[in-house]
Amino acid sequence: MNLGILQLFKFLLIFICLQNLNAEVKSFDFDFIKKGQQDENTLLIIGGIQGDEPGAFMAASLIATHYDIKKGSVWVIPNLNFYSIIKRSRGPYGDMNRKFAALSKDDPDYNAIERIKKYIKSDEVKLILNLHDGSGFYREKYINNKMSPRRWGQCAIVDQSTLDIEKYGNLEEISSKVVKGINTNLIRERDMYHVKNTKTRLGDKEMEKTLTYYAINNGKAAFANEASKELNLQERVYYHLLAIEEYMNIMGIEFERKFSISTPEIKKVINNDIFISFYDEKIKLPLSKVRKLLKYFPINKDGDLSFTASNPLMTIVKEGKEYIIHYGNRKLAKLHPDYIKFIEDERDINISIDGVNQSIKFGYIIYAKDSFNIEAIPDLRVNVIGYVNKKYRNEVGININKNEVAKRFSIDQDGNLFRIEFYNGDKFAGMILLGFEK
Repeated sequence: MNLGILQLFKFLLIFICLQNLNAEVKSFDFDFIKKGQQDENTLLIIGGIQGDEPGAFMAASLIATHYDIKKGSVWVIPNLNFYSIIKRSRGPYGDMNRKFAALSKDDPDYNAIERIKKYIKSDEVKLILNLHDGSGFYREKYINNKMSPRRWGQCAIVDQSTLDIEKYGNLEEISSKVVKGINTNLIRERDMYHVKNTKTRLGDKEMEKTLTYYAINNGKAAFANEASKELNLQERVYYHLLAIEEYMNIMGIEFERKFSISTPEIKKVINNDIFISFYDEKIKLPLSKVRKLLKYFPINKDGDLSFTASNPLMTIVKEGKEYIIHYGNRKLAKLHPDYIKFIEDERDINISIDGVNQSIKFGYIIYAKDSFNIEAIPDLRVNVIGYVNKKYRNEVGININKNEVAKRFSIDQDGNLFRIEFYNGDKFAGMILLGFEK
């Protein structure tokens, strides 16, 4: 092959690969969530700049989903580098927190970096908090390999002591107040927080590339909070939330938390009451104890899987023939698709639950103690997944008892929650979930 043609071929191949990478990353754009009443005293909270730091992005997501802002304004970006979260990687295309000084337009992270820079520079934003999980335990003097000045865990970070701006320029003083507040609520003495001043302007070339230093150079008070990777997830989130609340108190932002701030409660909040709804809530899927594989799951014939999630850290990625439900770093379940044409049907479904008649919409979850009976519906065929009776192709008008539904067909690991699917001929109309215990 001619050398010139070979070089052109290589160039085109690289160009196509870069385009594919950019398209893939763009499909994981980060969420931007505004909370409270818009004012000129906004706190910007950022999690997930590095995808291997779950304490950081989980804490930010809880601010988005489980906090009400009663006074003031909070902006939350819980999944800045969502692609790296899904990949369980510090950064599939390099460390995003080292891309704020200079960056090629060909870099897959370029669009995300440009977008976050606009939020950082917004006039409303007065304080920026970037959340991280760091190694070991930061100490001003060397104690051992895990406790030393080289470690990053359990510290509040500033790039310099002060910044000449109208509000919150006393950076080290503010971070000291935050540290004092956290240290009155330690789980154990080892977890003590300290202030770490990186003194970036004095020649720290790596820190000059970071998000907080970019913010500092644009006249914004910026801090990082680090929880130690030596801690479990709920403990990391606990310390991040303590820090966030201290910053909100300093800014006069009033909030209401929907759970008590303890590690058992945080663990419950992270793992419970999480769900994804599909196709305008035609199907609702609880995820707290979902089975690892759900077979023959109805998906529109065109392959488009539209969904809404209860948490911004959730998404669905197609891998081979299956659809994978991700929650942060975790893969919760695989959906093995049953491709079928979906139709619109807004009718309520009449179901007798333990002898009491109820009118139920598609997408609802209902509970029975002992039995249920679905009233016949014109044009619709009913299939109770897990109930087998060869007499009936359309499972209506039958009193179905709890012990007649096979647990292995449940959608949950406890063998409790079952799919009731509705069809119009060979088209899918909707789904209701029925459980025998809440």
